[in-house]
Amino acid sequence: MARDTHRVMPHPDGGWQVKRDGDQKASHRTDIKSDAEKLARPISRNQGTELQIHGKNGVIQRSDSHGNDPNPPKDKK
Repeated sequence: MARDTHRVMPHPDGGWQVKRDGDQKASHRTDIKSDAEKLARPISRNQGTELQIHGKNGVIQRSDSHGNDPNPPKDKK
């Protein structure tokens, strides 16, 4: 099953963008990566999506699940 994902990634024209998979345009664009992350996290939580943070080279650096995780961590008792 494909996950619904928001991504913080480099914008082709410079800076950083917050973009949901399948959307044509970024919902936000910033000069600084940390600003894009601050915008993306509450959006992802509110919409129950996965949040993936990419590096300048496009490789995923971090991933946070804010939706229904198909592989949740097991409770330690």
